Amino acid sequence: MKQFARSPKDIGQAIRQARKDKNLTQKDLAVKSGVWQETISKVETGAASTKVETLFALLAALDLELAVLPRSRGSQADLEDIF
Repeated sequence: MKQFARSPKDIGQAIRQARKDKNLTQKDLAVKSGVWQETISKVETGAASTKVETLFALLAALDLELAVLPRSRGSQADLEDIF
C-alpha cells in the first residue's frame, strides 16, 4: 500500500483502508493500538486535532510507517483541498 496524504482527511482514509485491508474493526484496532475506539473514528474522519503520538500508535498497530518526501506536483484542486 502506497498512498499520499496531504491533509488529516487523507491520513484518516489511509488508516481506514489499512484497517479494512487487515479485516480489523475499529474495536480490534483499539485493542491492538491502545487507542480509544472513539479516537480511531475521529482519526478516520480526518479530525485535525489528532496527536502525533496517536497517529504513530495506529500506524504501528497496522504495520505501517510514515515516509516524508518532497511534495510531488499536484493539480490546483489538490492545493485547494489543503487550504
